[in-house]
Amino acid sequence: MTWIWQIEDADGNALDTPDDDLGSQGDAESWLGERWRDFVAEGAATAVLLEDGKTVYRMALDAAEE
Repeated sequence: MTWIWQIEDADGNALDTPDDDLGSQGDAESWLGERWRDFVAEGAATAVLLEDGKTVYRMALDAAEE
């Protein structure tokens, strides 16, 4: 299984992210947890977790702001 994040701006356009396999769902979630603030600073609004190209879930990043 391949786990990657697709990071999107408010218009749904994909932002540049590494497309390397992040190992597992837990590893992918930890990876995003360490970087989401940087993505938001670059204009990201949504993160989409993909497993083998299929959407597992979508998450609004603005809701995560403190």
